[in-house]
Amino acid sequence: MSEDHDGAVAKLRALCLELPEVTERLSHGEPTWFVRGRKTLVMLSDHHHDDRFGFWCAAPPGVQEELVGEEPSRFFRPPYVGHRGWLGVYLDVGVDWREIREIVREAYLRIAPKALAERIGDPEH
Repeated sequence: MSEDHDGAVAKLRALCLELPEVTERLSHGEPTWFVRGRKTLVMLSDHHHDDRFGFWCAAPPGVQEELVGEEPSRFFRPPYVGHRGWLGVYLDVGVDWREIREIVREAYLRIAPKALAERIGDPEH
């Protein structure tokens, strides 16, 4: 992993771990963040070694199609979970970390139990 990748992983890790009851462990050889140790929140996507680097996460209905359609250089339909509406986000392009934080928070709101999701509130307000 390059220094750029290390820095991006560190930033992504910080965004995930600031959320209530999120933990990290390896899954499929990559750092993955879970809510309450069970439900996948964010999974790093570097294990296919296809010269692209990013992550996958849950997304609200329609978001994957919208973002991939508008900006395929920044977003993608991930394998295995793309059919469920999950969003792939490239980290090997110019990254807006405020936007990534919003994407991770939206994923959390989709994955976390209601009581935990309420602890972070609505990111739009």
